[in-house]
Amino acid sequence: MAMNHATRDYLLPCGRDVEQVWERLDEVDAGRADAHELGCPHCRATRESLLVLRGLTRELAEDDAEPSPDLTSRIMSAIRAEVRRRDLVPLASPEPGEVQVSDQAVAAVLRFAADSVDGVRARRCRVLPAPDITDPLAVNVELNLAIAHDFGSDSLDVVRERVTAAAGARVGLRLARLDLVVEDVYDA
Repeated sequence: MAMNHATRDYLLPCGRDVEQVWERLDEVDAGRADAHELGCPHCRATRESLLVLRGLTRELAEDDAEPSPDLTSRIMSAIRAEVRRRDLVPLASPEPGEVQVSDQAVAAVLRFAADSVDGVRARRCRVLPAPDITDPLAVNVELNLAIAHDFGSDSLDVVRERVTAAAGARVGLRLARLDLVVEDVYDA
């Protein structure tokens, strides 16, 4: 039984091809190994891994387990969640073609950056294109926060710095506008 094309011409450090080791698994198990196969640590390790792979593959092929009753609803939930990710933000890429990320992923990075400031809990984050800016990597962000009751007024500047830095360094976007909305105060 031949392996897939990805393993062709994959040479082990000893010079043998992985495909050769795969094709000779049964021969070696039957005691018809050549001197190289018996003594080579690379072939031996590869053979052991391939035997495990073959065993697991057989086990999966023989498994007649029925899918869980809620499988369809779980798949549909994932599909619905994916459909909601229709708002994509373009990213800079050194490669040709367009790279986009969901606005939800960008929002998660920005909320995490805000949460790193003591006394801040990020809540809702909206990432919107900046229509008045010609830079396609510029976005407008509205970030709702809850702050501790003893939160210092200059700490909002720290939130602004961290969120702006995360947008640039972690995502590759420039914030055209960052609106911080304090919507709640909590006891620390």
